[in-house]
Amino acid sequence: MRKVALALVLAGLPALPALAAGLDIEIRGEANGTVHIELAEDVAPAHAARLKALAEAGAYDGVYFHRVIEGFMAQTGDVEFAKQGGDMRRAGMGGSSETDLKAEFSDVPFERGTVGMARSQDPDSANSQFFIMFAPAPHLNGQYTVVGRVTEGMDVIDAIKRGQGGNGQVVGEPDRMESVTVTE
Repeated sequence: MRKVALALVLAGLPALPALAAGLDIEIRGEANGTVHIELAEDVAPAHAARLKALAEAGAYDGVYFHRVIEGFMAQTGDVEFAKQGGDMRRAGMGGSSETDLKAEFSDVPFERGTVGMARSQDPDSANSQFFIMFAPAPHLNGQYTVVGRVTEGMDVIDAIKRGQGGNGQVVGEPDRMESVTVTE
């Protein structure tokens, strides 16, 4: 963990405090490879616990990146609709069977590689969906829950199939999280 924090500081990125558990995501599609996300359990403990629980249950396996906006972010995690055989017309509208989470806003900025929780207009509506930043987005700071940061595999994130139009909806076969495992 100290090596990761030191590497982030040396790269000029602010280190997230107390990064412990993480997720390894095997991505398949136009992008192929492994992405490692360190979860910020002390910044957003309920959100980090939710991602870990869904990953441990296998809920994220096979879930598509349904909304990908060039220069902004890639969104995934709709375990209800955004899977093979799911209703892709409703991708981005679903969540898990768990209740929505109360916002855990922090002063951690949305920089390249930051992982944030997707939500509706209601700040307390995050559930299972999350997004990974391609570039800084300061307008999101303090408005969305930061749940972690990509520490390995940003090249894989950069290769994810982009969506079309203003909402970034992916047309055709989207890239997917083939498998998601929890690391300690």
